[in-house]
Order: sequence, then C-alpha cells, then structure tokens
Amino acid sequence: MMGPKEESLSPMGATIKHLWISMRPKQWTKNVLLFAALIFSQNLFKPGRVLLSVVAFIAFCLISSGVYLLNDLIDIDKDKKHPEKSRRPLASGVLDPAVAKTACVFLLALSFLTSLFINRVFAGIVLGYLVLQIGYFYFLKEAVILDVFSIAAGFFLRVIAGAEAIEVPISAWLLICTLFLSLFLGLGKRRHELIFLGEGGKDHRGVLKDYNVPLLDQMVGVATAGTVISYALYTLSHETIQKFHTQNLWLTIPIVLYGIFRYLYLVYQKEKGGNPENVFFEDRPALLSMVLYAIVVGIIIYS
Repeated sequence: MMGPKEESLSPMGATIKHLWISMRPKQWTKNVLLFAALIFSQNLFKPGRVLLSVVAFIAFCLISSGVYLLNDLIDIDKDKKHPEKSRRPLASGVLDPAVAKTACVFLLALSFLTSLFINRVFAGIVLGYLVLQIGYFYFLKEAVILDVFSIAAGFFLRVIAGAEAIEVPISAWLLICTLFLSLFLGLGKRRHELIFLGEGGKDHRGVLKDYNVPLLDQMVGVATAGTVISYALYTLSHETIQKFHTQNLWLTIPIVLYGIFRYLYLVYQKEKGGNPENVFFEDRPALLSMVLYAIVVGIIIYS
C-alpha cells in the first residue's frame, strides 16, 4: 500500500525513494568507526588526512549500501515471511529486483574505484569486506558462533581500514576492544531476534535453533567484560600514556561503562537491540553519553 506522498511521486521518483530506503543510509553510522584512527592518532586537524578519512568513509558507505541490496536480493523470499523485513521495498514488491541488481553492481564497483584513490592496501580491505559479506550471506550466517564473529569482523575491518587510509599504526588494545565491542553488539542482536521472532525465527534464520537465551546471556557477559577490560588496559597502557603525554584517558572509563550499562538496560529491560545503531541514536541518555565521550576524549587528547 502506498501512502498519499508516494502516490504523488512519479514512477521514477518512487523508484529512487525505494532504492534509497533499500540502501539503508541509517546504517552508514557504523562506518564512523573509520574515523577512530584519525582521532586517536591526533590527526583530526590535518586537512590531508581528514580528506582521506572522509573518502574512506564514502567508500565504505557505498559498499555497505551495495551489500544491503545484495542481501535483500538473496533473502527476498525469507524476508516476505518476516514481520518487519516484509515491509522492505524488495520484499513488499514496490522495488523492481532488476533495478536493485543494477544499483548493487554500480555501488560495489564505484566503492572499489573510490578505494583505489586512497591506496592499494585500503582497496584490498574493501574487497576483503565484500568477500566476508558474501560468505556471510551464503554460509557463515548459518554457522553457530561464527555468524556473530563474522558480524564482528565487519566492524574490525572498518577500524583497520581507517588506519590504513591515513597510513598510521593503531593500538592492539584498541583493536581488541573493537572486537569485543562488536561481539557484544552482535550477540545482543541475536538475543533480540531469538526473543522477538520466537519459534518462527528459526524458520527465518536457521542458526537461531542453535542458540538459546541463557547461552547468549553468558556470551554477552563475556563480551561485556572483555570490552571494558580491554578499553581500560588501553587507556592505562604505557604506549597510550607515552603517545598522548597524559594518564588522563582513564577518566573516560566511567562514561564507557555507563554507555554499555545503558545498552544492556535497553536490551534486557526494553527488549531492544535488533538494530544497535538505532538504539543508540534513538535513546537520549545513550546518545548523550556518546557525545560526552567524544568531547572528553577530544579535550584529553588534543589539549
């Protein structure tokens, strides 16, 4: 069913609108991780490296959208049976699959060409990200535990790509923290799917039959502890103190703890977590904690 606004659009306008929705621009917030290396390497005010980071961000936004279109094309029949995904343009039938295929190829090609503008290593990471996503769609998403590690690997590659784009080293502790945080978010997503979809979820995503809530709760606990401990060790490491010439980065630990506890509250008490990027941006306290964290880190690192 089309609303009044859609009825007033031309066929081309409606196609562009539905294609834009399928590209999932809200999901581009995940690509902000590419700026981590820029910020923590103290290059935020160097125009040349900022430009490279922005181009890298654009390249990942393009490939992310291409991958989402590919995902919707592969899962179109399954999505039709899903209570939420059935409203997506391809699953609902308002977007022509042929148009989506053309747009998918264009976005993936444009992303790779954009990545070559930066350097070959970055382009290799972009290509690796694409291979990972294709592997996830066809078999990794049905492999218990590996499915969540595959999701985490996507975030991990973003952080590494951000560092390679501006050719700076990145702390091993920061990478480990990223890995644990990604697992934390991925496991929360699986838990939400298991509860929200119930028994029907096992038909939509076969791997859910290998999970149960107590198991996922234990895994979330491990990932939570790993995130906090690895971040604390990063702020207190000799390498970090020597690099920033200050011990004060540990002052951000309470903010990180609050953000994680707030997310756990939203997952366990409010039964959210299906889309982590939406949870953080729709919940005001969580959003304020992220803004506060960015401000405090900026003051400590750049003052």
